[in-house]
Amino acid sequence: MELNWSTFLLEIINFLVLVWILKRFLYKPVLDVITRRRGDIEKTLSDAKALHSDAEALQEQYKNRLAVWEQERLAAQTELKKEIEEERTRQMELLLSGLEEEREKAKTIAQHQLKSCRQQTENRALAQGAQFATRLLTATAGPELELRLSDLFIQELTALSPEQIKVLQAAGKKTPDKIQITSAYPLDEIARQALEQSLSTSLMINGPFHYTQDEALLAGLRINIGAWVLRANLQDELKSFVDFAHDA
Repeated sequence: MELNWSTFLLEIINFLVLVWILKRFLYKPVLDVITRRRGDIEKTLSDAKALHSDAEALQEQYKNRLAVWEQERLAAQTELKKEIEEERTRQMELLLSGLEEEREKAKTIAQHQLKSCRQQTENRALAQGAQFATRLLTATAGPELELRLSDLFIQELTALSPEQIKVLQAAGKKTPDKIQITSAYPLDEIARQALEQSLSTSLMINGPFHYTQDEALLAGLRINIGAWVLRANLQDELKSFVDFAHDA
């Protein structure tokens, strides 16, 4: 076979033209597409990495937030337990205080009732004693008892303190008209002289003396010196005893 150089040359030229056409119209666009595709892939990868980083950051933030929430929950739970314990303690103290107050009230009421009962018992006893003493002394009252009471009055008169004597002396000076002496039974002359002598010696009172009789006294004397009244009789003593029984 004979080589045809012109044909071979044309084939080479055709091949070069084909290569240029391919490079110009096919290879370069393909490369551009590949380049763009690579860029898109790299961008996608970059975006994916960024999203992954953001996701990791969000996950870390979420973990941190969960940790903070857990701490806040534990702190709130601890604070709630503390408040509940404090409230329980406060309510317990209030309850104990209320119970103590009620116990004190009950104790006070019981003491008051006991005191009232004791007082009523004492009052009944005093009242009964006063009634008995009244009946007894009324039954035994007589001139002899009155004479004895008169002697006791003279003894007590001599035993008065200086202050009491001064007061009675002043009362006697302010009422010079008369000294009223009342007795349950008539006083004989000896008893009258003894009374007048005692009043004159102890109180510097010289009369005039006026004598009256009042059976309501039962026995004894009642002497009026101005605004002052000296009592040594059963009626006044029993009345004082009964009044004391009612006032007690």
